[in-house]
Amino acid sequence: MSSQAEKEAASHFLQSLLNKNLRITTTDSRMFLGQFKCTDPDSNIILAHTYEYRAPSPPKKADASLQMSEAGTVKLDMQSRYLGLVVVPGEHIVEIKVEEFASQMKGRNPYAQEEGLVVQIINS
Repeated sequence: MSSQAEKEAASHFLQSLLNKNLRITTTDSRMFLGQFKCTDPDSNIILAHTYEYRAPSPPKKADASLQMSEAGTVKLDMQSRYLGLVVVPGEHIVEIKVEEFASQMKGRNPYAQEEGLVVQIINS
């Protein structure tokens, strides 16, 4: 595939993601869930209507383990907050997932699988 054809395919793929909900995981294990608006050559991603989710802190994990149920399980909720419009730096992105139902993906996204609910992109 020529360089120009690759650029056109990449551009088409990114256009197919516009206004879709993305779940982005970063190197510090935060997760951002928001609507994809744009990206740039440095792989920075702009999301609108974004929520940030964080794993519980180590002290909260320790407290919860002390209060473990008889079944030996611990349930901890992630902390969340609404951020709105955010820029997620490309250098800190570990994983990107598109959140969409299979019925929404059929026929519109050539990378979608019939039975899959998520298209996964991994930035190495």
